[in-house]
Amino acid sequence: MKHRQVEPKAGCRAAERLGPYPDQETAARALEIAHERTKAADEAEARWKDDED
Repeated sequence: MKHRQVEPKAGCRAAERLGPYPDQETAARALEIAHERTKAADEAEARWKDDED
């Protein structure tokens, strides 16, 4: 994430990047994938909270 580009395994340390991903194309979408997963988790949490009420 430091360089905002796909890096090889020998790139920046793991704390500064996402992954691993199965291929370069998927890695290139890492931030988009993270956003989608966060949105889905937020929606699931909202549904769970609605069920508690």
